[in-house]
Amino acid sequence: MDSKIEQAMDLVKSHLMYAVTEEVEVLKEQIKERLEKISQLEQENNLLKTLASQTGSPPATTQPQGTTQPPVQPASQGSGPTA
Repeated sequence: MDSKIEQAMDLVKSHLMYAVTEEVEVLKEQIKERLEKISQLEQENNLLKTLASQTGSPPATTQPQGTTQPPVQPASQGSGPTA
């Protein structure tokens, strides 16, 4: 009787270890992909910072309001149906 319980426990352990190993591999791949994405975004960020410093213009959020386009006004009610 004890040997059957041990065999069952070993089988459960084996299945759990397999499932955990598979999950670890998936997570390692996701980490690798995200590290690559981080590197790509850092390079892009550095390039944008360099370009911004070369042009000498402030970011769009600090530009005076006069340089932005006014918001689009809704059409009047009598203009007919819109699609």
